[in-house]
Amino acid sequence: ANYVPGWDCHGLPIEWKIEEQYRKKGKDKDAVPVAEFRQECRDFAAHWLDVQSEEFQRLGVLGDWQNPYTTMAYAAEAKIAEELGRILMDGSLYRGAKPVMWSPVEKTALAEAEIEYEDHTSVTIYARFPVIKAAHPSLDGASIIIWTTTPWTMPGNRAVAYGDDISYQVTEVLGTGEGALCAVGDVIVIADDLAAGVMTAIGASDSKVRAQIMGRDIAGSIAAHPMAGHGYDFDVPLLAGSHVTTEQGTGFVHIAPGHGVEDYELAHLKHGIAVPDTVGEDGVILPHLPIFGGMHVLRDNAKIAEIMAEHKGVIGIGKLVHSYPHSWRSKAPVVYRNTAQWFVSMESHGLRDTALAELAKTKFYPAAGQKRLTSMIAQRPDWCLSRQRAWGVPLTIFVHKETGEPLRDPAVHARIVAAMKDEGADCWFASENARFLGDAYNADDYEKITDILDVWFDSGSTHSFVLEDRDDLDSPADLYLEGSDQHRGWFHSSLLQSCATRARAPYKAVLTHGFVLDEQGRKMSKSLGNVVTPQKVMEQNGADILRLWVVSSDYYNDLR
Repeated sequence: ANYVPGWDCHGLPIEWKIEEQYRKKGKDKDAVPVAEFRQECRDFAAHWLDVQSEEFQRLGVLGDWQNPYTTMAYAAEAKIAEELGRILMDGSLYRGAKPVMWSPVEKTALAEAEIEYEDHTSVTIYARFPVIKAAHPSLDGASIIIWTTTPWTMPGNRAVAYGDDISYQVTEVLGTGEGALCAVGDVIVIADDLAAGVMTAIGASDSKVRAQIMGRDIAGSIAAHPMAGHGYDFDVPLLAGSHVTTEQGTGFVHIAPGHGVEDYELAHLKHGIAVPDTVGEDGVILPHLPIFGGMHVLRDNAKIAEIMAEHKGVIGIGKLVHSYPHSWRSKAPVVYRNTAQWFVSMESHGLRDTALAELAKTKFYPAAGQKRLTSMIAQRPDWCLSRQRAWGVPLTIFVHKETGEPLRDPAVHARIVAAMKDEGADCWFASENARFLGDAYNADDYEKITDILDVWFDSGSTHSFVLEDRDDLDSPADLYLEGSDQHRGWFHSSLLQSCATRARAPYKAVLTHGFVLDEQGRKMSKSLGNVVTPQKVMEQNGADILRLWVVSSDYYNDLR
């Protein structure tokens, strides 16, 4: 098989390295022209490309090292833009505002493949929503209790969800322990199955069940926000939600449509509730929000909980250590934030069905990989392509300022692609609109999008300029080979990109290998100080010994 070495050159890791250099020099990245910043990123990538190429050849890896592919080559950037154009022209690309995973540190949306789950300690609260319109007599004078690990989302609350088939109890607090935030006489509504745990958590030492009702009896009820009277004076409807369970919490779920996918679908898509704008790109609650404006969504949760307790909006505060999404690069926690982004629809043009059908025809080694990737594709949301960064291939899209509609003109996009072949993606940022729009359009009527593409779209497009543009290679590939983490990465994005543009998978088979771990079975990382580099092994034992060890190992599984 002909092996063409290749490098993904764009993305956040390189931006971070350049920004680190800026910080050491006291330099403000935002004050640097985008062309200058992108050139520094390009130079950094080129340096390490040469270093890695030399190291791979020292390991004895055979390939066409004189003619590798790189995603930052002008021809590759043009091809990636051309691939985006295919999706733009067929109508499956759209701009929409919905909650996406957002990194307050990097100030950009992130894909699932850019997320790692780590233990995180969250402040938890039991918040009270006083019933102001009761669909059942027993709810008069009672408060719906919700439990959440994200107090910062409370300013964005617009509804509370219940389960139709869940049994609830209306309970009066008769006694409290020392330091309890609930009070004797409080009447609360919680799920039967969770009642004992809730009463303990809020410090209620004695209580009496006044009534029992089913979730469906709650339909039509309306509550007040926990901070009503302090700037949050709007109705909070109680809505039936299929995602509500009695596994944890209170049997009710607070709904913030700007900060959760299920929240958005239930409140906005199903019931037409407007999505409030509550959090800025830096993770700070916006200044127009009463009381909480200026507070940080990750650093100020304890403060938010305390303020709510002072205003009788919270009857219990705690902490929980749980698995939580973090940015794979900054290692900082991420949040769901409602922002306008560009998405590829999984449904409008049958992308999900096509991808699943192609997976069924693909061979996997080991076979379990097929089930894993199939499950991911079946459950995934629309693909968010936009990133609010600088080093990457831009979304080469013009949007009409009045209608908000993207321009779908093949002639315009052909001019963009032709320019990028000669000048690289920098020409998009450096050129006036009129250069690409031509005489057919008034340049002042259009906004040029300056977001860049998800780097997984870059790597997912490599089949188009590696397999299809080289005479010694065929498309689709006989085999894609990578680590098991790429079911959510390269295997995943390549499948979606190829199915969206060619209605077929870019590969006939997929093989995944394990990873080299330390002696305790931990992933090697600089922070743990447990990295053993191939270069060190070669210095001690020679490259042939290392190669012999590799070929004699069971590559399916992790190695220690």
